[in-house]
Amino acid sequence: HVQLVESGGGSVQAGGSLNLSCTYKNLPSDYCMAWFRQPPGKEREWVATIDKTFAARYPDSVKGRFTISRVNDKSASYLQMNNLKPEDTAMYYCKMFHRATLHEYWGQGTQVTVS
Repeated sequence: HVQLVESGGGSVQAGGSLNLSCTYKNLPSDYCMAWFRQPPGKEREWVATIDKTFAARYPDSVKGRFTISRVNDKSASYLQMNNLKPEDTAMYYCKMFHRATLHEYWGQGTQVTVS
């Protein structure tokens, strides 16, 4: 049974920081890990990806402010978010996916509110 659990969301003032965590069970470490977000009334959008070689990618909207990392020994991924802006307000989701098999799994989300 695969399980992804996000934590670390909350409310913060503009310019502040949050560190989101995603822990997983029953998946090997060769899965890529990613974060997505869904602002109120909008579609889900990609935020960051880190693959099994620890190579990270970001869209321009968060590049330089967000940092994704992973610790395989802890079965975890982290999203450090700095200099938060009101437009970063969203439900943040963790996703794990395998490039070869195309299997993917999602967490339940954690809310981030920036005012």
